Amino acid sequence: MSTGTPAPRTRLSPEQRRSQLLDLGVRLLATRSVDELSIDLLAEEAGISRGLLYHYFGNKQAFHEAVVRRAADDLISQTAPPVEGDPVHRLLVSVTAYVDYVDANYEGYLSLVRGAASGNETMRAIYDDARRALTDRIFDEDPHGNLVPDTPAARLLLRGWASMVEEVVLRWKVTPDGITRDQLLELVAGSLPALAGLLPEEQ
Repeated sequence: MSTGTPAPRTRLSPEQRRSQLLDLGVRLLATRSVDELSIDLLAEEAGISRGLLYHYFGNKQAFHEAVVRRAADDLISQTAPPVEGDPVHRLLVSVTAYVDYVDANYEGYLSLVRGAASGNETMRAIYDDARRALTDRIFDEDPHGNLVPDTPAARLLLRGWASMVEEVVLRWKVTPDGITRDQLLELVAGSLPALAGLLPEEQ
């Protein structure tokens, strides 16, 4: 039986502690709306005082915005397509990750969508940044336009396609109506190449 003293606890820097609290906030956000994500709840879950949370985030609104921005960053990271494979396969992998993310983080994701639509400028900026990252990388990672050519018409189309996918996935989450996950994936991933085929030829 060891009689040695326990190893000292690692002291986190303020940046590490703040990041840890944001990670906890994102986990809590997966099953509740932003409005339900209170300072008291996070303090209780983290085992720290409310005052310390205010020290890290300033106020409740700043805390909410920081958590939502971290969640948006996680969405962008988790839906990144693989480096290799043909464009259609890479799109399917990315769309699959998106559906899985919304499925697992429905309340938090819906809060971001509603927050952006409510007129909250910061939420709108976070939402727009995330949407832009999700759509523009299709052009960045397919410079030869094998899936969608990089044209003004194609960029307009892609914005509309992304909105459609979001609406379809959110509605499916609430009311699947017998549509399986595989059928949903086939629908949303297959719709982009089909729509790209309707793009006007560049003069």
